[in-house]
Amino acid sequence: MTIPTLTSSLHIHLCFLLFLPLLLISHANSQSLQDQEQAVLLKLKSYLQSPPFLSHWIPSTSNTSHCSWQPEITCTNNSVTGLSLVNTKITLPVPPFICDLKNLTLIDLSYNYFAGEFPKAFYNCSKLQYLNLSQNSFDGKIPDNIDSLPRLQYLDLSANYFSGDIPAAIGRLQELRNLQLYMNNFNGSVPPEIGNLSNLKHLSLSFNTKLVPWNLPSNFTKLKNLKNLYIRGSNLIGELPGTLGEMAALEELDLAYNSLNGTIPSVLFLLKNLSIIYLYNNSLSGDVPQVVEALNLTVIDISTNYLTGPIPQDYGNLTKLTWLALFLNGFSGAVPASIGRLPNLKQFRVFINNLSGTLPPDFGRYSELEGFEVSGNRLTGKLPDHLCYWGKLSTLVAYENNLTGELPSSLGNCTSLTEVKVYGNGLSGNIPSGMWTAPNLIHVLMSNNSLTGELPEKMSRNLTRLEIRDNRFSGNIPTGVSSWNLKVFDAGNNLFNGTIPQKLTTLPSLITLSLDQNQLTGFLPSEIISWKSLNALNLSRNQLSGPIPAGLGLLPVITELDLSENQFSGQIPAQLGNLKLSNFNLSSNHLSGKIPIEFENPAYDRSFLDNQGLCAARPSAKLSICNFQPRNSSKIWSTYLALILTLGILLSLLALSLSFFMVRAYWKRNRSDSDWKLTLFQRLNFRVSKSIMIGSGGSGKVYCVPVNRTGDVVDDSRGI
Repeated sequence: MTIPTLTSSLHIHLCFLLFLPLLLISHANSQSLQDQEQAVLLKLKSYLQSPPFLSHWIPSTSNTSHCSWQPEITCTNNSVTGLSLVNTKITLPVPPFICDLKNLTLIDLSYNYFAGEFPKAFYNCSKLQYLNLSQNSFDGKIPDNIDSLPRLQYLDLSANYFSGDIPAAIGRLQELRNLQLYMNNFNGSVPPEIGNLSNLKHLSLSFNTKLVPWNLPSNFTKLKNLKNLYIRGSNLIGELPGTLGEMAALEELDLAYNSLNGTIPSVLFLLKNLSIIYLYNNSLSGDVPQVVEALNLTVIDISTNYLTGPIPQDYGNLTKLTWLALFLNGFSGAVPASIGRLPNLKQFRVFINNLSGTLPPDFGRYSELEGFEVSGNRLTGKLPDHLCYWGKLSTLVAYENNLTGELPSSLGNCTSLTEVKVYGNGLSGNIPSGMWTAPNLIHVLMSNNSLTGELPEKMSRNLTRLEIRDNRFSGNIPTGVSSWNLKVFDAGNNLFNGTIPQKLTTLPSLITLSLDQNQLTGFLPSEIISWKSLNALNLSRNQLSGPIPAGLGLLPVITELDLSENQFSGQIPAQLGNLKLSNFNLSSNHLSGKIPIEFENPAYDRSFLDNQGLCAARPSAKLSICNFQPRNSSKIWSTYLALILTLGILLSLLALSLSFFMVRAYWKRNRSDSDWKLTLFQRLNFRVSKSIMIGSGGSGKVYCVPVNRTGDVVDDSRGI
């Protein structure tokens, strides 16, 4: 070994000997820190009364470490830096020793039942960067010294009960990137100092409805890095500042459900990164800016304001747009044809405006359209035929326009369809056959058109509301109706004929049934016990006949019953008197007999008109008064006549009997007062001694005397 090599080796060993104590001290300190942290964690487990979700927190051995107690614990360099007790149903206060874990940078206690004021214990977490206390029951004020946590980058206090002012001290948390204060009980003011948070990217103050009415602070526009600004439903008033255009990083803007007024600044649509605009339910007015350059826009919802003018043509250049909602405004003119060609459009909602003209025919051809809602306008022409071209359309809402022609043929293969509402138009033709059986179909409302055809035997099992009144549908009510699951079936004023199928009475969920103004005949089925939910029944203006089923009186919740202008006959079932009816009409039928006593009050005066055989016990029902011998009761009269004849015969027999006994008594009395003369017509030859007495009576003793043929005479010297 050379001298230089020996010298180098000695140098290395000398250095090792010099640093060995430092390494030993560092290791000892590290071991001490781990022991300390483990002790704090075990203390925390005991404080929380050893809940089951912490059962894996077991004192570590030489081969294990508390850093393995995941997911609640996060470690960096063998030291606890994160504590996450999320959704664990903790009801105790925040432990005061929580920050004995000196290196904590993250605390997440969200979705629990922590209560009380903002915990002061957090002020001892000098390295804390992330604090999430959302979805708990904290109350009181956010402390004015919240800036004692200067390293905070994420602060979420949402969905609690914090009140008072939002402290200006929050504006001094210069490291803050995300501030979530939505859904609290703040009843004070919002500090403009929030605009000083130059690093802030996400800000939500939504659903703080108790805030003092406030204007959007002008210095909020200094938030140059802000991507998401959510202040929905938080009592925001005044005009939107024109300086919004300075928020160059803004991607999502939600100021819906406030009381904003004035116009929409045109600079808003010049933001290159803007993708979502929610400004609905305010009082904004005027024309929408025509200049649109925010090519990243995916959602525009500026509905329910007082906006006027045409829909900007440039909206057709927003190729990333997925959602366009302009409803409940005063937009006028035609829908730009270019909007129908947007490649990513899924929701088009412009209902209740003053739009006119025809709809662009390309809607649905170039994008997977899911919702198409254009009702309450003055649109003309046909509905676009490609609305369900991609098989994604869920809602078609186009009622109360001036639309004509047939329904789009693409609806026949539209299995995604859930509702079709096209009533109040001039639509005609048959319904695309496949539409009836779309598996997700729930509502079909097509009243007041000129649609034709027959109803199918099978319909979607999910269909609960079918309204086709005031059309020209024809044919029978299908017997397959028993497989339907309707709650509302309104087919009044059509051309249906035939009888009402008994299967219709088996629908247990039916609430409203209206088949009035058709050509239905035959009896109303009596088996209606399944209509337990029926509230309204209207069968008026048909040709139904036969008796009114007594079972109608057993329906528990029915309040409207109209059977007028038919040919029902017989008596009104007494069971109907059990019903609590607000609308009741049996007029213009062939009913007879006495109306149930429950209907003899002025509220039902017009319920029985034009029934010649009906009468009432009281004059209030505007019917004739019932006689003791009802006009149409021959059986009762026959019974009365038989009783009268029987009684007459009995009285006659009684009179004859009395006469007989009176004559007999008179005869006896006259006999006792007269002298009798005995004339002997033949002399009898017998003696009393030979006679035998056989009895005695009113004329004396009676004898039996043997008489021979020799001519002997009776010796009556002693008398008989």
